[in-house]
Amino acid sequence: MNSVSFFWFRRDLRLEDNAALYHALKSDYPVLPLFIFDKNILDKLPKDDARVTFIYQTIEDLKKELQQQGSDLLVKYGEPEKIWPEILKEYEVKEVYTNHDYEPYARERDDNMAEYLTSEKIAFKTFKDQVIFEKNEILKADKTPYTVFTPFYKQWHAKLNDFYVKAYPTKKYLKNLLQTKHLPLQGLEEMGFEKSKLDFPKISYKSKLNDYAKERDFPAIDGTTHIGLHLRFGTLSIRKAVRDAIKAKSNVWLSELAWREFYMMILWHFPYSAFDSFKKQYDKIKWRNNEDEFKAWCEGNTGYPIVDAGMRQLNQTGWVHNRVRMVVGSFLTKHLLIDWRWGETYFAEKLLDYEMASNVGGWQWAAGSGNDAAPYFRVFNPELQTKRFDPKFEYIKKWVPEFGTKKYAQPIVEHTFARERVLKVFKEALN
Repeated sequence: MNSVSFFWFRRDLRLEDNAALYHALKSDYPVLPLFIFDKNILDKLPKDDARVTFIYQTIEDLKKELQQQGSDLLVKYGEPEKIWPEILKEYEVKEVYTNHDYEPYARERDDNMAEYLTSEKIAFKTFKDQVIFEKNEILKADKTPYTVFTPFYKQWHAKLNDFYVKAYPTKKYLKNLLQTKHLPLQGLEEMGFEKSKLDFPKISYKSKLNDYAKERDFPAIDGTTHIGLHLRFGTLSIRKAVRDAIKAKSNVWLSELAWREFYMMILWHFPYSAFDSFKKQYDKIKWRNNEDEFKAWCEGNTGYPIVDAGMRQLNQTGWVHNRVRMVVGSFLTKHLLIDWRWGETYFAEKLLDYEMASNVGGWQWAAGSGNDAAPYFRVFNPELQTKRFDPKFEYIKKWVPEFGTKKYAQPIVEHTFARERVLKVFKEALN
């Protein structure tokens, strides 16, 4: 049995510019890449979850790329804590390389794996890959984390230089992969999943960057980059995205990439905020949580056209325009007084680009309980949002074809009444 290093793919599904893969390939042993379809995560998902199809197709592509190098990708299905002992029986593993993940489950999993592998005398080496700056790299002068985006971004931007955005030259070292015969790949159906019919966005954003600042707020225009899915699963390197933003002088897009890191940093330093209000006094709010109204919101039948268009776009495509995410989030929490966690959970099920840190951050922002949140008394007016961002109703008509006819739903709640109600409830909880 030959000694090997393992590289464990998770949210970094690419060969080029991959931090931990680069370090693994420069180690003293040939490298066998591994991917685990993790039952701890998969068992909670619906059988037609489109993200599993996306991952599966990406794994097939990675296998082909690695086979062209005379190597392959070892793919397992199960719980990592059970799979690793099996791998150690099959292979003489000397070191395991992987990239950091910041979500609560991932941190717990990696702490357990580090403990287990160390007890087996195997080095567990982890690296920063999915962000430019992580953990304690951007802190206030008193060494505490920022909780407001603007000063965080100033420091993030000031610290940015070529060193942090340079690509890892992984491809140069692919000759150090373990040479092996083709390894089997279990079918998607065998794992209990159906192939999704949804379309996945391609990585083709460069043409959007020049007009991004001008067009990104108008949902009828295809003016955003659609790379959330690719950053989520690491099919695109964040370093490449940042280099492209700088090259195109697209400062607005660059700040959007930094928002993603801000929310990841918040989740790292304040893990409780994944499930509870970041501003703890907001947990005192008495939500109405009307199930019929929540169902109407989920299905896009609230009688508020821009809200309904957004929810139908989400349900049909697995994506919803960012401006509209704010509108539907504000509507659920403020107009209907439904707990932001209900909305966050629904988005977590539906969004192809679901990213816990950004999703939780965005929902808490909408509810007023999060970072940088507008004061609770700011309530988005869906009508004004429509006038500003979809004045010709192009977006609305695309997703709500019955808009303007008698078939269209009556408003579920009156705006002025809803605004006064939420202000009263929030005031009682927060004073």
